Amino acid sequence: MNAHDQGQDTRSTNGDGPVLECRGVRRRFGEIQAVDGVSFQVEPGETYGLLGPNGAGKTTTISMIAGLLASDGGEVIVGGQSMTTRTIKLKERIGYVPQDLAIYPDLSGLENLVFFARLYGMSSSDAKKRANEVLETIGLSDRARDQTKKYSGGMKRRLNIGIGLLNRPKLLILDEPTVGVDPQSRNAILESVEQLSTAGMAVLYTTHYMEEAERLCDRVGIIDHGKLIAEGTRHELIGLVGERDRVTLSAMGEVSKALQALRTLPWVHSADASAEGVELMVDDARTRLPAILQEAAGAGVAIKSVEVAEPDLEAVFLHLTGRALRD
Repeated sequence: MNAHDQGQDTRSTNGDGPVLECRGVRRRFGEIQAVDGVSFQVEPGETYGLLGPNGAGKTTTISMIAGLLASDGGEVIVGGQSMTTRTIKLKERIGYVPQDLAIYPDLSGLENLVFFARLYGMSSSDAKKRANEVLETIGLSDRARDQTKKYSGGMKRRLNIGIGLLNRPKLLILDEPTVGVDPQSRNAILESVEQLSTAGMAVLYTTHYMEEAERLCDRVGIIDHGKLIAEGTRHELIGLVGERDRVTLSAMGEVSKALQALRTLPWVHSADASAEGVELMVDDARTRLPAILQEAAGAGVAIKSVEVAEPDLEAVFLHLTGRALRD
């Protein structure tokens, strides 16, 4: 269980203020209000997730944050300064990793990184040094001199992230970086992202995969139809649903006696017989599990297996919108 699962706040407390503030940002395309008054902030060392289905407004929002697209209203503040499409110097603080791959297939991984590092104004020697550092970070040092057209889809995605790291950004924006990759490559990408915020970098991560948001993000903003409809830690968001953990005990013995005993516990909201043995609805099941097992054993029940099902962000999205996240 990581810090996000436990509800711990891993944000910086150095008093420097947020790296990013979005204040009521809006953008319309013809008759479509793509982004409608979105507000949130990201602190140093925090990974903030924008979670929503395709077409929810995630990419439009981050395009305005990166200064690639003008907003119709509201304000984007990066490092205490206002960001616009014309704010060239401020963009140096941002690493932007788009959904589309921005690499040259006939160049090696090292050559790609050196090329983009030179575009940032680094000298030839500094560019090569930084490129090798980034290759180490993204786990591609052993393939540094191979043409990228020989890379797998996941390796290309990791190199894409590496390009965004070259300038040592204060804010790294990742737009659905695992789209279209195999499970093994996806896990490698997620592991790379998990390491980024530990160095104090703020990470803004967009996804429509609930499990990615739960794994990576300190806080999550749920976006739908251009509006930020909820925001908080995983624990805070699940609290909006009011659902409890479901505990299923595969049990033999005095099941009816165990049910009576378990129903007396103040944090057990229901206890019923099931095909497996006993099914409970419980507050904070993982903390309460030892007491549940002790109570059941004391009532004369032998436990063969235990299954705990916790509500997730999919349930939160369904509760807020009336539809599943991937509808």
